[in-house]
Formats: sequence, structure tokens, C-alpha cells
Amino acid sequence: MGDQTLKKIMYALIAAVVVLAGVLAYIWYQKSTLVNELTFEKEELTAQMVALQNDYETLSSEYDDINLQLDSSRIEVQLLIEKLQKTEATNRSKIRQYEKELGTLRSIMRSYVVQIDSLNKLNKKLTADAAEARRQAAESKKRNEELSKEVEDLSGRVATGAVLKAYNLKTEAYNASDKVTDRSSRVTYLLTTLSLGENDLAARGPVTVYVRVKDPDGILLVNDVQKTFQYNGEPMVCSASREVDYQGSEVEMGIYLNGIAAYTKGVYTIEAYTAASLLGTTELILR
Repeated sequence: MGDQTLKKIMYALIAAVVVLAGVLAYIWYQKSTLVNELTFEKEELTAQMVALQNDYETLSSEYDDINLQLDSSRIEVQLLIEKLQKTEATNRSKIRQYEKELGTLRSIMRSYVVQIDSLNKLNKKLTADAAEARRQAAESKKRNEELSKEVEDLSGRVATGAVLKAYNLKTEAYNASDKVTDRSSRVTYLLTTLSLGENDLAARGPVTVYVRVKDPDGILLVNDVQKTFQYNGEPMVCSASREVDYQGSEVEMGIYLNGIAAYTKGVYTIEAYTAASLLGTTELILR
């Protein structure tokens, strides 16, 4: 092989090396450019996520349900940023996935904004409606108070008129022969008589009359059949009682007090009650 041939081969090899070097340089340039582009995209995507995170931080609501949802979305954005930071820029499939998730979170935030705005408008309307309702309620309250006063006055008059009244209240002492006596040593029982007056306003039905007998020392007389009743919300002990069927017409009645061991000389005080009122008082003198 001559010198000329060797030179041609050498020149061909040199040319091949130069071309290969150029190709390699081009490939390296293209790869470097692509990496730079992907890195830039990752940085841009990160910046967008951080901006969205800031938007979520500034978004607030007066409603607990929405605030809970906002907190959940904030956590999702933070986790997405962390995942992006751990992902290589050249992992294009992951980067595209995170872009989609970012878009979803943006849409969710826009829905929150619309929802909060709608609720705020509704709240303003409700506040205005409530103010108007309060004004109308104040007027109605004033009218109702005036009407209630009239009704109360009328109800008071009716309630007063509905209270039963007793007439001819009297207590007498009887001996063993069922004859009236004023001798304390001969008394075996007491009989209190009275009449419940006619009253069209009073309630119809059973009415119990309670009698309280106090001896000269002010001690209430009671037998073995001791009874209590409620008067003005307070329990009271009675000496004797009797129930009658009251239908609005006058009712005459007698209430016996038996079983008292002994009576002393002096003035006895007798009180007659219903659960609603004191019917009257009388006295009995024994010698």
C-alpha cells in the first residue's frame, strides 16, 4: 500500500472522527437543552404550586364546613409540592400527572371562591331580612303587649270571678247523743257546715274542701287519718276534708272531725280551704 493510500485512509478516519464528534456534540447539546427545558418546567410548576398554596392560605370563610374542606385542600397542595420536589425533572410522566393534579386543585379553589361569595351574599340578604323581621317583630311585640295587657286584665277579672266562695260557714260541737254542746268535756266530734255559692265561671267537677281546726293554743287538731293538700304551691295539713261534685249551682255540705282525744276550754279557730282559695274562717267557743 503506497503513501497516498495511507494518507487517504488517515484523512477519512479524521473526517469520520470529526463527524462523530459533531454528532456527539449535537446529541449532548440536544439532551442538555431538553434537561434545561424540563428543569425550567419543573421550576415553573413548583412556582405555580406555591402560588396556589398562598392563595389557599389567604382564602377563609365564616363557615365551619368550608373551613374543614379548605384545610384538607391545603394539605393536598403541600403534599403535591413535596412530591414534585422529590421527582426528577426528566420524569415527564410524573410531571404531567402533577400538572393535572394542580389543575384539579385550582378548580376546587375556584369553586370555594364562588361558594364563599354566594354564601356571603346570602348572609348579607339574610342579615337584611333579619333586621326587617326584627323591626316587624318589635312592632308586633308592642301590639301583642298591649293586647296581652288587655287579655291579662280580662283574664284576671275572669279568674277572680271563677274563685269559689263559701257562705254560712259555721262549726258546732256535738256530744255522744249527736246534740250540739258547748261543754269541752262532752264533745265527741265537730261539724263544719257551709255552702259553696253559685258561680257560672267556676270549673265544673270534683271539689275538695279542707278544714283546719286550731285549739285555743293554736295547735292544729288532727286524727289518725291525717291528710295534706296543696295551697298556693305549699303543702298544708288539714284536720278533715270532703269532696263534692260542683256543677256551678249552690252546694250545701258538712265536714266532720272525729277521733280527737280531748277538747279544752277556750276559743277554737276554724279555716275552710279549697286548693285554690281560702273560703273563710269562723270560731267555736267551748267552756
